[in-house]
Amino acid sequence: MNGILLIDKPAGISSAKAVSKVKRLLNVKKIGHAGTLDPFATGLLICCINQATKLAEKFLHGNKIYEATLRLGVETDTQDMTGSIVSQSEVPEFSQERIAEVFRSFEGETQQIPPIYSALKHQGVPLYKLARKGIAVEKPARKITIFHIEINEISLPEIRFTVKCSSGTYIRTLAADIGKKLGCGAHLIALRRIGSSN
Repeated sequence: MNGILLIDKPAGISSAKAVSKVKRLLNVKKIGHAGTLDPFATGLLICCINQATKLAEKFLHGNKIYEATLRLGVETDTQDMTGSIVSQSEVPEFSQERIAEVFRSFEGETQQIPPIYSALKHQGVPLYKLARKGIAVEKPARKITIFHIEINEISLPEIRFTVKCSSGTYIRTLAADIGKKLGCGAHLIALRRIGSSN
């Protein structure tokens, strides 16, 4: 059996565990995925089976589309709702115009500092494992592109939006950076990938 399988990853399971389940169900020798989703995130996970694993690299570096929800006024150490709260602020009654202006300011090519809780490695060890031991390793900023951000719903303190971005973009970090620019902080509370290699 060779081919590409598109699965809708549920929340509460890592990408590796999802792939492992597929491997068991299909009873295949070789399987891999093209782009990790955080355990709390849901949505499109591209699984490449046997000979198709050679194609994984092509999907890995493709653009992505996500639906996401951020909550203003609370910052966490992981930049999402799985982490510990590090600061809380009052959320002003922002106008829709002000929120739209801040969101638009992130469109285009920019530099993004990856979160310390991520699967990126330092000397062969994932950053999140080091962070859990109290060792915060900050990677240098990386070039990313936010092609388009669309606000779907504003219900303060929450904002739901859709973003099309280049591979390697952290939506958690984007949410945190939007919160910083608005002056009250933010963290991501929901994330769903709806497109890959678009």
